Amino acid sequence: MGRSQETFGKKEREKKKAKKRKEKEEARLARKEEGKSSFDDMIAYVDENGMITDTPPDPTVKKVVVKAEDIVLGIPQKDSSDFDPVRKGVVSFFNHDKGYGFIKDSDTQDSMFVHINNVLEEINEGNKVTFEVQPGMKGPEATKVQVVRD
Repeated sequence: MGRSQETFGKKEREKKKAKKRKEKEEARLARKEEGKSSFDDMIAYVDENGMITDTPPDPTVKKVVVKAEDIVLGIPQKDSSDFDPVRKGVVSFFNHDKGYGFIKDSDTQDSMFVHINNVLEEINEGNKVTFEVQPGMKGPEATKVQVVRD
């Protein structure tokens, strides 16, 4: 008579699989007895304000009718007639050795990068300057930088 092909490790794995199947079946039956189905738990509704809720909408509430032609898609165009390309600001940092610095815009309080090549005259930290903004490699860049003489 030959030895059994089932080793101790195989028997243990089979026991674990059987135990796991039994636990899964018991959990499924327990959920079924509670009366809740997982699908009911997953349903969500959107109210008139676009908020997600778990209660269905009330059919007695009057609905607002929206015409498709009234919906505007996209970003509204800026009115470029009142846009002044020359801005004012203060030099917050400038390194003459490396040839770059930053200007803080007076209106928007944004910090703009400035390179020595875009400076029309010598600037230092704390100087009030006028400049134009152009898109640079890593964001907006100040160009045509000049010191404001009071």
